[in-house]
Amino acid sequence: MDLNILWFILLGILFTGYAILDGFDLGVGILHLFAREEHQRRLYLNAIGPVWDGNEVWLLTGGGALFAAFPVVYATVFSGFYLAFMVLLVALIFRAVAMEFRGKVNSPDWRRAWDWAFGLGSLVPALLLGVAYGNILQGVPLERGAVYTGNFLGLLKPYPILTGVLAVTLFTMHGAIYLTLKSEGSLRQKLVRSASRLWMVVLSVYFIVTVATFFAAPFLFQGLGQNILFWLLLLMEIAATMTVSLSLAGAKYGRAFVGSSVMIACMVGISAISLFPRLVPSSIDLEYSLTVYNASSSEATLTSMAIIALIGMPLVIGYTIFIYRAFKGKVVITPDSY
Repeated sequence: MDLNILWFILLGILFTGYAILDGFDLGVGILHLFAREEHQRRLYLNAIGPVWDGNEVWLLTGGGALFAAFPVVYATVFSGFYLAFMVLLVALIFRAVAMEFRGKVNSPDWRRAWDWAFGLGSLVPALLLGVAYGNILQGVPLERGAVYTGNFLGLLKPYPILTGVLAVTLFTMHGAIYLTLKSEGSLRQKLVRSASRLWMVVLSVYFIVTVATFFAAPFLFQGLGQNILFWLLLLMEIAATMTVSLSLAGAKYGRAFVGSSVMIACMVGISAISLFPRLVPSSIDLEYSLTVYNASSSEATLTSMAIIALIGMPLVIGYTIFIYRAFKGKVVITPDSY
């Protein structure tokens, strides 16, 4: 294994961590749109209140690592997806502001406005992130020399939209399962039913996306059957998928959450294996694709960053574990809560 492959794996870990951790945050926000009672809305907010900002650190760290390790990819993707990323940023800002401002004025109209901001600030990022990843999987219009020739509307093709729908349904299911750990009584049973229905929706959409991939990005399947990691992740994904359903039925909600987390990790992992060694395939000619070799920083930079990452990542993981242990258990609404 060389440094280029190591950084491909590290980036995969960072973005997978973000998908798992902020994925349930976004899912809770989407479910918040459908909450009908004030107590239920406040419970949703306070379920993620202590952890949401720490979860977003994984996205920031992943973006910084991408800039340091593969600057050509960073420049190409962020310039090509510029408008979409600006919409994503505005949505994330409104989500954060909504949590802080919602309870500052004792007015139903005030709270309703910020409820919409919180819900849409969760739905839009989930959709955009899925659409962006779908464009990466399908390939973007790159000429020789990493020249991006597309536009914003060109990103809204059927296949990326399908992957966006998959991301929304997957994160919403993940969020519903997380909320079963934070609630009790009739609300928990309602969330269990919602998570079970969403599990079936996720399976259906995932099957459709997989079939669509054969037509939209057939190059992703080249040599995949000979990769032992693919089969390992596929078996883990099947086991995790069944674990989610069986655990929800058996009231093993912690196990269901672990299962949904592994599902997400395996989906990201399988897609990463399919892409490798490409980071951004070119839809014009695969020879123009950005790979872990033609888009990387110098060996000295990769070495320095690897040392920093091997020191910093355990700290981030340790901090994450500490926070979740500190705030484990059911949500208790107090006058100081959101």
